[in-house]
Amino acid sequence: MLQNTDLLLLQARLDEAGAQGFHAACEAANSAARQRWPASHVQRTAWSPDTGDAYGYLVLPARQSMHGTALQPVLDAFSLALPADALARVSRLERAFERSGASLDERPSFHYVVEMDPEDGWREELLRWYDSEHMPGLASVPGCVRAARLLNHDHGPLSLACYDLVSQETLGSPPWLAVRASAWSSRVRPHFTNTRRTMCRTLGLQAPAVPPVVLV
Repeated sequence: MLQNTDLLLLQARLDEAGAQGFHAACEAANSAARQRWPASHVQRTAWSPDTGDAYGYLVLPARQSMHGTALQPVLDAFSLALPADALARVSRLERAFERSGASLDERPSFHYVVEMDPEDGWREELLRWYDSEHMPGLASVPGCVRAARLLNHDHGPLSLACYDLVSQETLGSPPWLAVRASAWSSRVRPHFTNTRRTMCRTLGLQAPAVPPVVLV
């Protein structure tokens, strides 16, 4: 099925030794992507020492209406550059929200990812809460460099909210906790399903962040 696609998500499961080659594997995937989208670039790579999950974001030059079959050359190049047991996969991502953070001028050392599927009947309100209150609020917290939310059209969960952070302590700071403690947050958060929260170390940033865009 055709899906709006702004980025490709490159994922793998790696130990610490394997993580050292993850950024290079994402660049290999990008070399394959450039055969079709010449201006594509790797925006961010990150890895979690707790779970072994690695995330890479390959930005396309413009939004594409794309079939999943278009991912195969990218997946092939990505897989070849990783250990055989890395569980490599590539997904189409659609940008729903993106905003520069309060600490835009600082270098992010951590990348925090929250993935979830909305409970049946709650999708509209959950995504409205994310994009009109929660994401803008967290972007404004000191220590947040960038906040973005993406729709995963292949290997869900559907909603992927990600935050580039100066330090892990940003998550426990009073301003961050205040945003999370709103009445609207308390009403909708119980309706997350298939939730995954992953704190990663950043591995590389090859290009400036995309200019802030809000698509409602």
